[in-house]
Amino acid sequence: MAKWLFKSEPNKWSWDQQVAKGDEGEIWDGGVRNYLARNNMRAMKIGDQGFFYHSNIGKEVVGIVEVCALSHQDPTTDDPRWDCVDIRAIRPLKTPVTLAQVKEDHRLKEMALVTSMRLSVQPVTEEEWKIVCELGGLSLNPKKKWRVPAPLPEPSFTPRCPPRAPHVKLFGSGHPSR
Repeated sequence: MAKWLFKSEPNKWSWDQQVAKGDEGEIWDGGVRNYLARNNMRAMKIGDQGFFYHSNIGKEVVGIVEVCALSHQDPTTDDPRWDCVDIRAIRPLKTPVTLAQVKEDHRLKEMALVTSMRLSVQPVTEEEWKIVCELGGLSLNPKKKWRVPAPLPEPSFTPRCPPRAPHVKLFGSGHPSR
């Protein structure tokens, strides 16, 4: 499964709003008008995970989301060139990871968040994923309680956010201090 980073301005769409959508999920940020971001969305598969990043205000990774509907026509335009995906919240980070932390960590110097800061949908490597999760207080140790949900099978149609596997729980609504 591929990993991604989704940027969202918290005054327009916040982590708490994403969590409130529950298993249904929500169209991610209709209105993307960048070909590279569009192509990244077209490459996504159901079950791919991404970091939910608050841009402009906060500038921090605050949670983990999952792609729950494949790339489809962006409903905010009739122009067939523009797509969007649906995502749902999976888990908040225990501690938000700020842009400053990412820039200061030499292991993340090639991360798209540092090198392509304006791109709203970015790929994340497995190594970057592990480092950011570690900085955010999440363990990737399979013996720990938190586990990434098993990927859902590819549907023969594009459903709007299929149900989550019964063993996966939706965690709190964000940072513990909120």
